[in-house]
Amino acid sequence: MVATSVDRMVTNVSVTEDSADTGEPLSSNLIGVETARTILQRGEIELVGRMPYSSNATFLVRLVDGDVAVNGIYKPLEGERPLWDFPRGLYRREIAAYELSEELGWAVVPPTFERVGPYGVGSVQLFIDADFAQHHFTLVKDLKHHPTLRKLCVLDLLANNTDRKAGHCLLSKRGTIYGIDHGLCFSTEFKLRTVIWEFANEPIDEGLLSDIHRLTRSEISKISPWLDQDEIESLFERAQWLIESAVFPEDDGYGWPWPLI
Repeated sequence: MVATSVDRMVTNVSVTEDSADTGEPLSSNLIGVETARTILQRGEIELVGRMPYSSNATFLVRLVDGDVAVNGIYKPLEGERPLWDFPRGLYRREIAAYELSEELGWAVVPPTFERVGPYGVGSVQLFIDADFAQHHFTLVKDLKHHPTLRKLCVLDLLANNTDRKAGHCLLSKRGTIYGIDHGLCFSTEFKLRTVIWEFANEPIDEGLLSDIHRLTRSEISKISPWLDQDEIESLFERAQWLIESAVFPEDDGYGWPWPLI
């Protein structure tokens, strides 16, 4: 089987597969991101191992389609711990966040789909081969990353992300930033928790506002299946708030996740 990395001019997704026997990476070929999406949606799921330090059951999987494979992160419904402020089905919010990123045209969330895996239904997200020494607090020091971090900031405002830790901002080996871990999003009660406050009181870029305005006029047919109606209405309310304010909000001192990284 050939291990693959994924790339396209816009998103520079990168996936590699490591050899369990030697620790050395296998040879890899580039494939298109559309092919990677197809493999994520229909490839046979092979369990590799459980991811450490996750509050819910999270697994590294290999998805195999013929002689091509990509790595993914599998979050099954049955592995979710009950929460008082979110209903069961956090994996659905992972998918909704990806579809929101795609609807906006920003590609800041790795492809994420519903699949039935070894532990039942859940989400499978493309594994990003990242430089894990990097996170938001290191990335924000470099001005070249600010356009993408501003997109992530707005995405979190729209999605009402209650858990944007610094470590949830990944720098792929091909130089692109992605946001991950969006299970705690889309609450109808506004309770943003994020580490991305560097842009507070700055104007939101016109291009981003245009994308948000387009979102409010769309049917969001790929987002709505994953959310309740009141959550969809709240999403549109937050979008309208951002259009009208046109400014990144200011930290009130309570909008930070814990731990920060």
